[in-house]
Amino acid sequence: MDAHMLNTIANFIWGIADDCLRDVYVRGKYRDVILPMTVIRRLDAVLEDTKPQVLEMKKTLDTAGITNQWGALCNTAGQAFCNASPFCLRDLTSRPTPQKLKADFEAYLDGFSPNVQEILDKFKFRNQIDTMIEADILGAVIQKFISKDINLSPKPCGNLPGLDNHAMGTIFEELVRRFNEANNEEAGEHWTPRDVVELMADLVFAPIADQIKDATYSCYDGACGTGGMLTVAQDRLNRIAAENGKKVSIHLFGQEIQPETYAIAKADMMLKGDGEEAMHIAYGSTLSGDQHAARSFDFMLANPPYGKSWKTDAERMASGKKKEILDTRFNAATADGEPLSMIPRSSDGQLLFLLNNISKMKQDTPLGSRIVEVHNGSSLFTGDAGSGESNARRYMIENDLVEAIIALPEKMFYNTGIGTFIWVLSNRKEERRRGKIQLIDATAIKTPLRKNMGEKNCELSPAQRQEIVRIFMAFEESEVSRIFPNSEFGYWKVSVQQPLLDEQGNPALDKKGRIQPDKAKADTEIIPFRYEGGIEAFMDAVVRPYAPGAYIDPKATKIGYELSFTKYFYKPVQLRPMEDIVADLKALEKETDGMLAEILGGIQG
Repeated sequence: MDAHMLNTIANFIWGIADDCLRDVYVRGKYRDVILPMTVIRRLDAVLEDTKPQVLEMKKTLDTAGITNQWGALCNTAGQAFCNASPFCLRDLTSRPTPQKLKADFEAYLDGFSPNVQEILDKFKFRNQIDTMIEADILGAVIQKFISKDINLSPKPCGNLPGLDNHAMGTIFEELVRRFNEANNEEAGEHWTPRDVVELMADLVFAPIADQIKDATYSCYDGACGTGGMLTVAQDRLNRIAAENGKKVSIHLFGQEIQPETYAIAKADMMLKGDGEEAMHIAYGSTLSGDQHAARSFDFMLANPPYGKSWKTDAERMASGKKKEILDTRFNAATADGEPLSMIPRSSDGQLLFLLNNISKMKQDTPLGSRIVEVHNGSSLFTGDAGSGESNARRYMIENDLVEAIIALPEKMFYNTGIGTFIWVLSNRKEERRRGKIQLIDATAIKTPLRKNMGEKNCELSPAQRQEIVRIFMAFEESEVSRIFPNSEFGYWKVSVQQPLLDEQGNPALDKKGRIQPDKAKADTEIIPFRYEGGIEAFMDAVVRPYAPGAYIDPKATKIGYELSFTKYFYKPVQLRPMEDIVADLKALEKETDGMLAEILGGIQG
């Protein structure tokens, strides 16, 4: 379905809010009605054709005295869910009184199977019924949603095409964006733009497309929102398999902490026709309440929250007298057994989502696991040597997991204009990538939008996504692609000491005959791993010519890792020639009637 049609449907649903809710709800609260009603109508549309058979089956089960009916009723409906009430939404448009409408509508909601009840509970939709009844708008809302001008069913209806899960997800996310914009909230917590999602799916699957077998695969998103990344990943794998003559199945797993978006994702999975798949979408915090702790996955995509406090999670995870976080996802060891705590500051937990994914990588399969995740710039460089952030980068790089990092254009997301970066990780690097990291500057690869969407003012066209993937797959040096050994990004942070001198100018010794440091002259130096000769060569060349007695405290030496796109892709701005500047000033002089004569005379002189 093209973008125009999707936008038409989104506009229609937004119009329902404006037509029916305007004087009852503030715009930011439209979502409390519109999102659950959109889900309800979509579920309802799927169940309409089999409603008579479901009611007949229920009658048979009631007569037989069978109480556990949901399995048989769902099977009769041909879906992972069903509605056992006597009603479809269409049946509720001709109720004689508001109270009768309320009673029948509540009976209709109560008729849904338990898996749908959980969705309704997460929306807290029943809290809105009294408000709509008192304002006498419930009937109008229902009437709008069953209009012949809109089809929310996956199946075609009249001249209207069916709405697959991918398209429905796009509509949900557009509605969420509009509601959040109306309420001055952050849309980016819910929605990664589809052009970025498509690129991420390309980066996950393109390198191993020719290695896909007749098999079952799994895909995971630990911050899944409405489930858009999972749906795109599923579609992409199925397409690649079909192109290569392979038969695959893919199981989708996710976790989401925001109840509303969790409900949408859950409903999307149920509409795929598999109740088990819907059970794979978990509710709660991935950090402090990982619901998929025992699983590993073939493919993982995520856009975790960044610049957001995880203090509450930290408090839940802390244990023992010292209140330490000992979760093995976020604690590791170096090759020589040194403990490596990767706990970042409580103000930004985005790297924890990446570490969570790494902990779920498959170790015993030919393809291993591939991870593609979006972060802002702080994941690249925030944190001093020995900090949790630096240690996280150290762990990833020293274990040779990072294939590439891609800088995206600014203003790609709806709620922020800052730069964002796609991390591509694998524990099965191809030979040419081993021990190396590719940095891609894609900041200039973009297409301006005709109209801004929040902060977003540009997008990636299909051709531009293909170009970024081509650069990644080529793995060659260019103006926008740089390739470095892993060691390029590591450094030692050393504590430089100078001896304390006695009255005779000799180094002062303590009682054990050790040189005492002069605390007033203590300093630190950052020494890149790639400095020829290492720490001592650096000290001899850079420090000791100016401080002959300088030495380092090996116990205080720390290892750090950081990445800087500015360092490798900086392009100095060419200053304008003085002649051009003077010419411009002379032109301005003519316009200002001689006011700049003195200034220009000084410059020319």
